[in-house]
Amino acid sequence: MNNKFKILLSPPCIRLKEKLNVIGFLFRNMLLNQGDNIFEFERKINKYLNSNNKIILLNSGTSAIHLSLILSNVKENDIVICQTATFSASVNPIIYQGAIPVFIDSEEDTKNICPILLEKAIIQEISKGKKPKAIIMVHLYGMPAKINQIVSIAKKYEITLIEDAAEAFGSSYKGQKCGTFGDYGILSFNTNKIITAFGGGALICKSKEDKQKAVFLATQARDEAPHYQHSEIGYNYRISNVLAGIGRGQMEVLEEHVALRRKNNQFYQEIFKNVAGVTVFEEPNSDYFSNHWLSCILIDTKKTGFSREDLRLQLEKDNIESRPLWKPMHLQPVFKDCDYYGATVSEDLFKNGLCLPSGSNLRQEDLNRIHKSIKKLL
Repeated sequence: MNNKFKILLSPPCIRLKEKLNVIGFLFRNMLLNQGDNIFEFERKINKYLNSNNKIILLNSGTSAIHLSLILSNVKENDIVICQTATFSASVNPIIYQGAIPVFIDSEEDTKNICPILLEKAIIQEISKGKKPKAIIMVHLYGMPAKINQIVSIAKKYEITLIEDAAEAFGSSYKGQKCGTFGDYGILSFNTNKIITAFGGGALICKSKEDKQKAVFLATQARDEAPHYQHSEIGYNYRISNVLAGIGRGQMEVLEEHVALRRKNNQFYQEIFKNVAGVTVFEEPNSDYFSNHWLSCILIDTKKTGFSREDLRLQLEKDNIESRPLWKPMHLQPVFKDCDYYGATVSEDLFKNGLCLPSGSNLRQEDLNRIHKSIKKLL
């Protein structure tokens, strides 16, 4: 079997149409940070989300989180709660603001922030005299969190909820699209996401005023004047018209990509269905609909006789990319002094979990290669 070409974890899937669009933009000199593609991409996102929210296209999901913290009035030494099982981009903007992250362990069902520990942390922080300013909830690998409970807690304590749906575009909870539950929602169009603009992200706001403020901040906070005048600090966070054109075209294949990713998940379910000690991530019940951006497994070494690392190295030998689950933020050297509420759920996910190839463009021959490689270890 030819293993010359590496099977990647989640490569971009770009059709000829999007490629031709980019060439067309270059010929027409449409290289601005404003234009029809930006407006149309924003419109398509909002239509897909079936909401009355306001969409602001930005250059990354990280930028969207940063602006959401600014709009939430998060300032130096404020407390922001975030789940520990996530990528650092969920947390870094907290530091940009000079605020203090507090990390929460996962629960077993969805692998996302535990509502019980979340409320415990809020009560404890309030008792210290520091009511948290915001909560960052992440839908890990496309799996919706326990949204109803988390939204209820945020409302109970009147804390802003930021919904990081960077990995969950196309996922839903009780029929409502992820990204629309929080006070602010975050999407990402990075090259490895379910659709891509070769970079880019979106901030989802509830009000026209928040959108206007976000656009102002994202375009260097330039005041209304014939000259360049700035009364506050701004950022270069807007997306280009060219990248928005790619994303605009990719919206046409979003549902197709979701279906393909979910099909990949079923492929892994079938491979491991009779393998004791291997669990493939799936929805807890019918309320949850995951895009399965990445299909992940947990390996119980005592039952399987092999570890997560054994499987990763086996796949690597066959030129197939896989990756451990996110290393918890409270274990990262840069955040070692931050408070953490929880036990070892997120640590166990990191120790025993593996992300498997999940691209929307996996061919049958790629799936056969993956299956064959896994069977060598089984």
